[in-house]
Amino acid sequence: MDASALFHQAQFHQRWSFLRDPQVRDLAWLLDAPDLLDADAARWEGKITRLPDDAAASAIPWLKQLDADPSALHAYLAITRFTRLGRYAENLLAWYFQHQQTLIAHGLQVRAGKDATVGEFDFLLKQGDDLLHWEFATKFYLLNSHDPAYAEVQQADYFVGPNLADTLGKKIRKILDRQLLLGQHQAAQALLPQPVARAQALIKGWLFYRHGEVPPVASLGITEGHCRGWWCTLEELESHVGETVMQLPRLSWLAPAQRPVSEGMDKSRLRLSLQEHFALDPMPVMVATMERCGDVLQERDRGFVVPDDWQRKAEERA
Repeated sequence: MDASALFHQAQFHQRWSFLRDPQVRDLAWLLDAPDLLDADAARWEGKITRLPDDAAASAIPWLKQLDADPSALHAYLAITRFTRLGRYAENLLAWYFQHQQTLIAHGLQVRAGKDATVGEFDFLLKQGDDLLHWEFATKFYLLNSHDPAYAEVQQADYFVGPNLADTLGKKIRKILDRQLLLGQHQAAQALLPQPVARAQALIKGWLFYRHGEVPPVASLGITEGHCRGWWCTLEELESHVGETVMQLPRLSWLAPAQRPVSEGMDKSRLRLSLQEHFALDPMPVMVATMERCGDVLQERDRGFVVPDDWQRKAEERA
């Protein structure tokens, strides 16, 4: 992995290694991580937003208190084995907005009649006298640019979700062309305390590339310093990971991992685990190379290991 890809993990550990609770670390990551989409890119026409520049730094005392006693946060998150990653990240951010006393509503559903759901406001926030509508997403996409038509089409559609269910382009179009218009719907206006002053989207996440691929950030409005990793097939695993590794379950995809030393495994054990997984489930698996730092292992880099036919299916999807 090149130096630029390692930068985020190293920087995160330097800033936040004092936090031990995984959920508090994930909250710190949401406040501190670079956005996936560049709010200053002209193509977004002001529809992409960002957290305040000092959001993470000003939250340090509060995060330290949370880390010392995260019980209230844990109760609020109510994590179960069925908790979706998107909802988990959304709830973490809602906890922050609640602390900031800017949250008016979270997950407010809009219905037209008894049975028809029009949509849902992720966040309604107050900023001075204004009412803001923020849509929020935390996404993970793998760039599959093998198709020769890659440069001639909507490039964002070649960033494909690990489960092949969506693409970066599809997600952007859904948010900008539909979800941000919710405040204009008559049924939504009946629920709002005042008209929405601005509707914008906050997008966090990680993008994953084949070794040697250059991220096409300038043409896509992606943040230059976005969080990134690699992806490979099981056959290519040996050249992508270090000696100590671990699998990252879905709710551990946000912040760079910091885990007890006992949770690390070697490459041969990881390969066996992945073989057993792919025999039953085609879903790609996120893994991380870990390095020991004192009494813990810290993530050095991360990537998705995909089954052999994933690339063909991703091309069909794009």
